[in-house]
Amino acid sequence: MLLDIEEGITRVALVDDGRLVELYYETKRDESLVGNVYVGRVENVIPNLQACFVEIGSEKKGYLYYGNRRAVSDQGKNSARPKTGDTFVVQVEKDATGTKGAVLTQSISFPGKFLVLVKEDGEIGISRKITDGQERQRIRQVLKGILPQGYGAVVRTNGEGKTEEDYAKEIRMLLDKAEVIDKGQFRKAPSLLLQQSLPVEKAVRDFYSEAVEEFVMNNEEVYMKLLATGDFNGEHQPTLVLYQEKLPIFEEYFVESQSQKALDEKVWLKSGGFLIIEETEACVVIDVNSGKGAGRGDLEKAILKTNLEAAEEVAKQLRLRNLSGIVIIDFIDMAREENRNAVTKALEKAVEKDRIKTVVVGMTELGLMQVTRKKTRPSLSKQMTTKCRQCEGTGRMPSIEWTVTRMRREVESILANTIYTKVTVQADSRLLLAFKGQGDSYLEMLSKRFGGDVFCVNTKELGFAQYQISKEK
Repeated sequence: MLLDIEEGITRVALVDDGRLVELYYETKRDESLVGNVYVGRVENVIPNLQACFVEIGSEKKGYLYYGNRRAVSDQGKNSARPKTGDTFVVQVEKDATGTKGAVLTQSISFPGKFLVLVKEDGEIGISRKITDGQERQRIRQVLKGILPQGYGAVVRTNGEGKTEEDYAKEIRMLLDKAEVIDKGQFRKAPSLLLQQSLPVEKAVRDFYSEAVEEFVMNNEEVYMKLLATGDFNGEHQPTLVLYQEKLPIFEEYFVESQSQKALDEKVWLKSGGFLIIEETEACVVIDVNSGKGAGRGDLEKAILKTNLEAAEEVAKQLRLRNLSGIVIIDFIDMAREENRNAVTKALEKAVEKDRIKTVVVGMTELGLMQVTRKKTRPSLSKQMTTKCRQCEGTGRMPSIEWTVTRMRREVESILANTIYTKVTVQADSRLLLAFKGQGDSYLEMLSKRFGGDVFCVNTKELGFAQYQISKEK
């Protein structure tokens, strides 16, 4: 794992055999609030949704669902409905996105490397990825003996094989955080009680396991802080490395160029096919194309080979780009049912490597594969790019013909329906050339028809398809 720590921005990259597997950025401006605990104040209650908006001191108010289950009618609503002005302790479950505020919960949890401590007396959950029955039973017995009253735990995949001492050490550390919450719960709202971790500490916590051999970072202060935890450079522990070379750390490990390609719309496959990946507000759409791999030998075999390769690559791209929510994959049409099943199984196996919960729902009647992936943070493209000011993020601009038609209708409307006789049109030179018509024929027509004067002013300040129209008597 590589951690590129600079002033104001942290980049975290998971690299496997030289290939970039996961990448995310965090800046002070977009710092994640997930895991932070606040004393919040209820600002607005929506009874029909069993939800309320809570002021926690952030730019947007948080959204809290207070019901025990989703209400299906007006009957049986939660009688413990909060009132405007009520205060209570909440934790950020999901960051704010777009116009939506952060999603909050009253179930406070404290994540560690091996387990998550929860305020639920005696409750013990174990990651489904720990499949050995004897190991699951051993973990359960160990935790029953060391969990304090009033607390439960959810064991992470990294907790497999850990000793009672490992668990006890982590529980003591997490209990210190819980004590901070208990002491501060009566503060005036809104108030921050606990800030979970810095981006680097979150990355180390989430990826800490024997599967990650090295954590390499370029910040000595953070390096010394992590080294002091005693979680590195020992037997069965990952190695912590301080990078001090002049060449930037991402370039040294050949990650910089790969991170740039992670924004490409087209991803090539070894077979000659390719993926087209488009991210929208509603869902992510991935189209599989045969490309150069079409027309070689048995067509059905060639299609199956491309689709199987695409299934593996789709799983990798979901992790790398952090594509979440609903994902629709349009594989190349296959005639045989057994081939469709083979592609589904290949995709299910490929997403098992993803640490974020990913579910392959199956194919629709139209042959579209449905996948859902839990949203944890903004996608890589939303972290690394911003909306275009001219197209507002659509990627499309009005054509010159369409824009000229609008300009002409506006000018004609002013001259025909108002007392103004002088109109000035400001725009880009290319737009003005089309507006005036060949040999200024359109301007001559306006003069004959309306008797007014139209002046065209070339300006570089306005972008393509932008214009300004002013009028005088």
